Amino acid sequence: MSESLLLIGGIYSLVFAVFHLLFWQIFDWKNDLAKLSSINRAIMQVINLCLALVFVIFGMLSLRYRAQMLETELGRALTAMIAFFWFLRAIEQIIFFKLKKGISWLFLFIFLGGTSLYAVALFAG
Repeated sequence: MSESLLLIGGIYSLVFAVFHLLFWQIFDWKNDLAKLSSINRAIMQVINLCLALVFVIFGMLSLRYRAQMLETELGRALTAMIAFFWFLRAIEQIIFFKLKKGISWLFLFIFLGGTSLYAVALFAG
């Protein structure tokens, strides 16, 4: 069961990588980011690209090294850190988006889902 959860977690992470690569289109960044200073515009885009890479790394590790993520000390630490990453993202959803709209609640539950995939895999494995 734990390896299946990591398989799902890997796909989940890769979907978030694609989602972040679509931010330019989804959020009309060409126009919207133009309102920022050049340094803040660059920071937003660099952080987003680096975050997409983090999701690719999470995804590829989860797909390729599921057994090691559950059976080795380093793998278990990595799995715990990924679970913690998604938990912090859920907390940030509450802090920064205030849960005033239904979409904010949806993303809160999605991020808690990511937390659960990795935490349950870790503790059930």
